[in-house]
Amino acid sequence: MRDQLSEVFDLVEIRGLVSGGFAAHGRWEARRPCRDMLKLIAMVSGHGRLLTDGLDEPVHLAAGDIAILNYRTWLRHEGGDPGPGPRHRIGPEENFTGLTEADRSTDDVVIGIAVDINPAGRELLLQRLPPVGVVKASAAAPLRILLDQLFGEVAGNRTGSAFAVRQYGQLLVLEVLRAYLDQTEAPPGWLRVLTDDRLRPALALMHAEPATSWSLEDLARAAAMSRSSFARRFRAAAGMPPLTYLSRYRMLLAQRALRHSDARVGSLAADLGYASEAAFSNAFKREIGESPLRYRHRVRGELPGREQAALA
Repeated sequence: MRDQLSEVFDLVEIRGLVSGGFAAHGRWEARRPCRDMLKLIAMVSGHGRLLTDGLDEPVHLAAGDIAILNYRTWLRHEGGDPGPGPRHRIGPEENFTGLTEADRSTDDVVIGIAVDINPAGRELLLQRLPPVGVVKASAAAPLRILLDQLFGEVAGNRTGSAFAVRQYGQLLVLEVLRAYLDQTEAPPGWLRVLTDDRLRPALALMHAEPATSWSLEDLARAAAMSRSSFARRFRAAAGMPPLTYLSRYRMLLAQRALRHSDARVGSLAADLGYASEAAFSNAFKREIGESPLRYRHRVRGELPGREQAALA
């Protein structure tokens, strides 16, 4: 059974990296710049308030809640009684030393997860998420379990924990996005269309055989819908017509092949259903903004120094 959301996650190379954490009690405050395009702040235990650029009021986080920060530049996190007065400053520890002795019954425990994604995925995912979102633990039981397991590996410092933390970080990103989609209707885009059950059979055809010249009638028939109803529903979910989606999916496949393989451009064009290398190159340049070969050399760092500087 094909899973189109997993396929797209693989194509955009989404990665979750547990980047730091701390345990604190009393009145505390943590301030730091936010350098990651997408960042998750997980409240493992206790309570906290999170403020970042674009918010007029702080977001309240309870145990198990996770905040999604999308293209934010700074964040301030505080715990204990609200109001004025001194607070002791907390610096997140990248080595997690302070978490090994954390008492979750009394401490406010926070873990940060940096989400990395390749340039092809930024338009697909980051531009379709809000600047700040919150996934509540009360509505996502699997997420609470996964967060507990992640903390156990971070704090336990057992043999193989580094490997386990990486895997849990990956799973946490997936579970956060699942929970977010369950709690909030995503705006039109890839996340929404890939989770639309009515459209799944048509998406399965396009993902399984992207080189096929699918017609609107073929795709509507697969979804057991009329041509007009299918076209309306697809555009409402994806923010684009079905055949535009197919073209952009082909471009994702092309970008991965150009990054990770030495396939000739002509062969790649044929594999993706283009009548000629020129037709593929023109489509690629129109969508990505540069020729396939220039894209390959740039992402592999193979351009001459002068050209690399011009692109910086």
